[in-house]
Amino acid sequence: MKILVVDDELVSRKKMMKIVTDFGQCEGVKNGTAAISAVKQALEDWKLYTLITLDVSMPDISGVDVLSKIRELEEARGLDAEEKSKILMVTSHSDIETVRACVGKCDGYVIKPFNKEVMVEKMQKISLL
Repeated sequence: MKILVVDDELVSRKKMMKIVTDFGQCEGVKNGTAAISAVKQALEDWKLYTLITLDVSMPDISGVDVLSKIRELEEARGLDAEEKSKILMVTSHSDIETVRACVGKCDGYVIKPFNKEVMVEKMQKISLL
């Protein structure tokens, strides 16, 4: 499994990477711009991410906008449902508007603080484990 962790907070990014690295090859980036670049490269190289954990609140581009861009890139590449990345939105906010903005595009939602048990449960729910 190839995993991309996107979070502008170093502690959260490192914590998530430590948790998910048990499940596959893990890479971390600190903002939305880097996430989009990483996904573009993965699509060009045909080394697709199985899982992307995507922080909702980032200073450069919001996680919701990054989510939309990733889905556009996957569509443009002609990926079918099984080939598309599973994307879990990660946030310290549980506000309903953010959840609504992600519905239909993401595969799940993780509220900070999270732990390994929460991530295992979320990954099982989206059929990755």
